[in-house]
Amino acid sequence: MILIEQLEKLANEKNAPCVTITLNTHRTHPANVKDELVLKNYLKEAEDRVIAEFGKRPTAPLLERIQHIASKIDVNYNLDSLHIFLSNDTEEIIKSAWPATNEGVHISNTFAVRPLIKSYNRSEHYLLTVLSQSGVQLYEAINDAIIQEITNDDFPFSENQHYVTNAERGSDGKHVDNLVREYLNKIDKALLQVHNETGLPCVVICTEDNYSRLQQVADKPAIYLGYAAIDYNNTAPHQVVEQSWQIINELQIQRRTKAIGEMKEAVSQGNVLTDLQEIYQAAIDGRADLLIVHKDFSQAVHMNDERTFDLIEDATQPDAIDDISNTIAWAVISRKGRVIFTGQDDIKELGEIVLKVRY
Repeated sequence: MILIEQLEKLANEKNAPCVTITLNTHRTHPANVKDELVLKNYLKEAEDRVIAEFGKRPTAPLLERIQHIASKIDVNYNLDSLHIFLSNDTEEIIKSAWPATNEGVHISNTFAVRPLIKSYNRSEHYLLTVLSQSGVQLYEAINDAIIQEITNDDFPFSENQHYVTNAERGSDGKHVDNLVREYLNKIDKALLQVHNETGLPCVVICTEDNYSRLQQVADKPAIYLGYAAIDYNNTAPHQVVEQSWQIINELQIQRRTKAIGEMKEAVSQGNVLTDLQEIYQAAIDGRADLLIVHKDFSQAVHMNDERTFDLIEDATQPDAIDDISNTIAWAVISRKGRVIFTGQDDIKELGEIVLKVRY
């Protein structure tokens, strides 16, 4: 199940209770050994709280899941965080390449899906091509991981067959340059066809000269997100995707900065809400255009009715929603709005959670 489908399923579930366990994890040994102990402690906390708040009999299926879930997790394949969603009806384990800021056990009548929203917003699906005149490979990637190598009638692309056949023209720089451009033009058309089929943009690993020429001959230059300099001694998939991820990560930072600027500009137009109750109501009414939440923000509430709530300090009290920003964020996304979680403190000039409304 892809992330957006998991997110939709979990965000829409209402159960009494829904248990979410979130912890930061480690990719390598021996650090990942500690993950087992942390998880064990969180599972014990979850079990004790469920029994104390809801009783054993009504939550028997959930308690059984809590007791057995650890056996289904191999810490040798951990990423940077682990998210477990359990109820009487649901069992989901999701590993993320993003560290979590809200570690612990969260118990409510809904799941704490904020980490999934963050992963969804920061998951970049793109093409990665390694381009040289000795041949071209094309990969499909998500963030810092290769999903597959793309093979079709064009890729892998053979070496440049456009070379000087007349020795007298070997010193003609313009002629040599035109031959390279002809080769790159064919590559561009092949890449554009894959882009049109998939909708994915492309990062290029190549020399600066080749990227400059590629941009000049490209039918649609905007499909290229940027390039990283090729190291001919390190062109294995896991090596080139590290280079592409640096470009993608920087682009995402730029997008978050741009969104903060957009929010500040909207203040003068009277389209920004900073009151939490007003933000919630606008979100569920479908008025939300852009929600920005600082990564450190969290607020537990007790719902009075479908539209109002009281702020509370104790997120473990009965019928509490331990972080209303989860509910708000999903309401925005499910109604075609945008959500950004950021660690950039610029947004704090307006507040730790701010909403630009459509009207």
